Amino acid sequence: MSDISLGSRYNSLIDRIVQTTLKGQISSKEQVYQLLRQEVELGTGELFERSLSQQIQTAEQQNSQTDELKQAKAMRSLRALKTIQGEWERVQKDLAVSSTLNAGLETIIAAQKDEALGALLKLIDPNRNPALTLSQIQQLAKSLQQTDREEFNQLAQGLTSGIASWQQLQEYLISWMYDNREPLGFVGVPGQKGPWSVWAKQTNSPLMRSLFNTLALQQPIDEWISKQNDISLSAWVELAVTMQCLQQGLVAWFNKQAYNAKAGANLAFSTFLTFASIWSQLANGLQKSSISSNYLDSCFQITLQILRTFAQTKDFPLYGGIFALLSGDRLRFTLSYFDEPLRQVEGTQEKARILTLLGYSLQALGQIEPAKAFAQQAMEIAQTQGDIPCEIANLNHLSRACVTQKDYQSAINYSQRALILARQSGEKLGEANALTNLGYSQVFQAQQLQSELEVYESAIQYLQQGLELSQRLGDLQSQALCCSSLGVAYLVLSQPQSAIPFLEQALQSARISGDLYLQGQNFASLASAYYSTQNIEMAMTAGSLGMYLLEQIGSEQWRQSAGLLTILQGQIGEVAFQAMLKQCKAQIIQVIGVDGYDYLSELLKQYQNSL
Repeated sequence: MSDISLGSRYNSLIDRIVQTTLKGQISSKEQVYQLLRQEVELGTGELFERSLSQQIQTAEQQNSQTDELKQAKAMRSLRALKTIQGEWERVQKDLAVSSTLNAGLETIIAAQKDEALGALLKLIDPNRNPALTLSQIQQLAKSLQQTDREEFNQLAQGLTSGIASWQQLQEYLISWMYDNREPLGFVGVPGQKGPWSVWAKQTNSPLMRSLFNTLALQQPIDEWISKQNDISLSAWVELAVTMQCLQQGLVAWFNKQAYNAKAGANLAFSTFLTFASIWSQLANGLQKSSISSNYLDSCFQITLQILRTFAQTKDFPLYGGIFALLSGDRLRFTLSYFDEPLRQVEGTQEKARILTLLGYSLQALGQIEPAKAFAQQAMEIAQTQGDIPCEIANLNHLSRACVTQKDYQSAINYSQRALILARQSGEKLGEANALTNLGYSQVFQAQQLQSELEVYESAIQYLQQGLELSQRLGDLQSQALCCSSLGVAYLVLSQPQSAIPFLEQALQSARISGDLYLQGQNFASLASAYYSTQNIEMAMTAGSLGMYLLEQIGSEQWRQSAGLLTILQGQIGEVAFQAMLKQCKAQIIQVIGVDGYDYLSELLKQYQNSL
């Protein structure tokens, strides 16, 4: 049929729908949708849209008439046309999904036996635009069931079972948070707290139950998977689908927590990293097992899908680290297990952002050279991808790392480059951090060179400018860093009384932002400041908290506070030291709890035995 004939036909179709709607013969949008699906031929959507656009334009012109009756009729017609337009958009989306499903099904069917799983995971990747819904995944399963190959039937069974398992667990998605009456998150007493033990009791899948129990007991899941002798393809697909739904459900719930948006965002970030870490650890274990290599490849594939989704989230923490989201051994596992899957990815914006997060985290752990290597690679990728905020962030991270290595001139150079680029691009958050890092590195260089007081004053001005800008932006992470840097600068200048207010302000911002590393750092600096002012009780409290928090995330900087506490112990004696520690107990347990307080003596002995 010619374009002219089709255009005339579609004009008639639109007129018919409008008239029957005005007469009340069409009473629902679903009826309009079904008519459009039946009447508009595939591949002719552009002609239909042209006809619809012309009629909407005509109705809008008639709507401006002065005759009230004609105007009222035009308004009703326009509403009907807008309904058609909305339902047509829905038809287009559904047709696009159908096309995607058909193309994906063909790819799976055409794949070699060892490639079908990867093709399926690519099709259900949540990063697709649009991503498949659960009902569409069920459609895919039905289509796969109609084939005569066993592996396709197993894929179909896995998809169906995965959706059923998710629906079974959905009721318990967040119930564990209230049952345990614990802070939100994934940590807890092994086997008792957290989601895994709750979910293990509710799932019918033996594989998932075993995995969840392993996670609940905080046992190595790479060792667990290496001991699994026979995992069916359907069970593996069921696990992949259910875990994806659990992750998406938790992220969505955390992001809706209006009472504390920052805490909700941090918990959402933690969820991404927790689930990505699980798949990375499974991959590590599969490398040591005789299970199909398809499963190993699928672990890497799922890990990268999760990291890509995470990197695209709003407010991705370019100036935060995993220590703000994870703690203990899981932090170390995350950093080590993400290395292999990231090697398989080309230089994309998402990769640059994940490398930024990992590099900053490594720096907190005291692994400066690996941290610099990550930051350098992330910066180069960000340059090629045009991600200016990420490029600026890594210049700032390189500056900070160079200060740690006492390479102050390089630190100044990196922060100056960050400042210039931030001001050229209007990247205010990057500018605030660059100002802070420039002043911070200049303070230490001035101390090294024994410079005149004017040099220190100039550096302090940069730090104050960075603080003022971060306060205007309302970014707590940057405020904590700026205040902390100012506090340290005044400690370098032997002005502890001036340092304390900034360090206390930094600590408050770090607590709200949820950054354990900055909290630990500021407690350590406060301990030094209080010690310098002869406030022994406050020095002991801050030193104990700094030592504990930094040790918990694996940072070697915990030894700084342990050293100060050891000096105090030597000065006042063991008996007086223990008596004063008891006086500080109430303040300490408010931050780290009774278990943390009880661990302090052991930690201090560990430090002293290492001398």
